[in-house]
Amino acid sequence: MSTSLPASRPISQNAPLQQHPQQGTLPTRPQSVSARQLSTKKNIYDRNLNKTRTAELSRASFAYLIGEMVTYAQRRVTGIADLEKRLNNQGYPLGLKLLDLLLYRSPTPFSSTSSAANNLRPTRVLPLLQFISTTLWKHLFGRPADALERSQDNKDEYMITDNEPVVNTYISVPKEMSQLNCAAYAAGIVEGVCDGCGFYARVSAHTVGEEDSGAGAKEGSQMWPGKTVFLIKFTEEVMEREEILSRGK
Repeated sequence: MSTSLPASRPISQNAPLQQHPQQGTLPTRPQSVSARQLSTKKNIYDRNLNKTRTAELSRASFAYLIGEMVTYAQRRVTGIADLEKRLNNQGYPLGLKLLDLLLYRSPTPFSSTSSAANNLRPTRVLPLLQFISTTLWKHLFGRPADALERSQDNKDEYMITDNEPVVNTYISVPKEMSQLNCAAYAAGIVEGVCDGCGFYARVSAHTVGEEDSGAGAKEGSQMWPGKTVFLIKFTEEVMEREEILSRGK
């Protein structure tokens, strides 16, 4: 890990050269300046860890890491549901950490400044989901999510749609495990963000097939074969709080 060096002051061309002390006298020691005085106001959390020109990770490295994580989670599993649960558990702690980092770095719709003291967590469901589908998605995948919807049947269910999840791009799923969706890892990240804000929920990833898309499903399936819907189901306590806050508004 590289450490930052203290700032240096350039030497002026017109400045007189320092003469050597006379014989028998000790040179005077220059007054030391503390590193704290030279340091800027920015904290280490304000700086991007990736300093490449495009600020993007290598896709080959990403594919290798995702493949190894799926292979590790696949050991001693009892079925597809158990494998997806393990992938979800791997992404959950990352979501908790990303929440603090993103709230610290960038101003959010529920905060007017980028100060750590003013970047508060959201108190309503909709601002939280907009934060996840835009700020979090851009940080993870370089683009916002394709859609954010609310279920017409259940008021406690919301859906974030990604037409082409990057997590599934380099995963080859065998036919006998066609129901597997490795985007459960990203669902775990979303669940960690929700729980970190106090909006306890269960988040799962579902592949949208032809039978689930209604009219024009064949066309849509050919265009986006890996289309994934992240189903967010909030707990009863969260929805009760949301109803109370909506009344106060």
